[in-house]
Amino acid sequence: MRVALSLVILSLLGGTGCAVLPQNSSVRMQSDPAGSDKEKAKENGRDEKEKDDEPPKTLLSWNVGKKKDDEKNGNGDDEPEVDTITTDRPDFTEASTTVGRGRIQLESGYTFIRDRTGGTRSLAHSYPELLFRIGMFAEWFELRIGQNWAHNTTTTGGVTTVTNGADDLYIGTKLALTEQAGIFPESALVLQMTVPSGHSTISANQVLPGFNYLFGWDVIKDRLSLGGSAQVNRSIDDLNQHYAEFAQSATVGFSFTERFASYTEWFAIYHLGTISPTVGTEHYLNGGFTYLFRPNIQFDIRAGVGLNDRAQDFFTGAGFAVRY
Repeated sequence: MRVALSLVILSLLGGTGCAVLPQNSSVRMQSDPAGSDKEKAKENGRDEKEKDDEPPKTLLSWNVGKKKDDEKNGNGDDEPEVDTITTDRPDFTEASTTVGRGRIQLESGYTFIRDRTGGTRSLAHSYPELLFRIGMFAEWFELRIGQNWAHNTTTTGGVTTVTNGADDLYIGTKLALTEQAGIFPESALVLQMTVPSGHSTISANQVLPGFNYLFGWDVIKDRLSLGGSAQVNRSIDDLNQHYAEFAQSATVGFSFTERFASYTEWFAIYHLGTISPTVGTEHYLNGGFTYLFRPNIQFDIRAGVGLNDRAQDFFTGAGFAVRY
């Protein structure tokens, strides 16, 4: 969104082979241990080949700090990790992973925003905050389509103005760049834009491109994580002048159980190159909780406050995500 709605816009913005021994294998193994070693070597070679044939999950890889095989599986366990949904919501910092080829993920929610600046009081409702994430072509490629509806009420000097309508359509692609390797983060790049399809009172009436760089670390496996983002988007102010909207964030995630988790986050929006007196740097602090109802279904709630005069005073919301 523009100015009062920038908070909401930016937040939008096979199987393994198994050998069967013959009935007299015990005799042969006792009489020919070398043959047994050959079979094991052959099976190990086949397993290694299957691993090599797996499609890459990222476009790039770190040349240093590579994980060992036992580190990838936790404490040397051979048990495969449970594949659970990873979402871009509810925090401002989006996930540094893609949904995976052949997957479709729907994320949706509602946000209420309240602000009072001088003699002006504003209330905003944002819904349904739809985001479709579609894995295509490769594990590292994701198509993104988002749509939202805004209802804004502004009261100044006893006069109330209401704007209500669809936001501009959001289109983007997310590219998974690297997996985490030691101190080197997992990362992704989102190439994004909004196209002029919204209501006349809300639309920017032109294409506004941008990009978002995402990064994160698993500090304590399945318990503590760190993440962040840096993005730049073209924007337009109330004087119809273009400027660069830069946003930055840092988030800490903590998992209480396998299903219940929380996050705490700071983010800021900087408006670079605008001379509009109504636009200024905004700083926010927010937090929330997520509940993994099923491996492919997650619910969330969040709330936050503005840390300076230019920021919105308060916002809160809830949502869900479903993966197919």
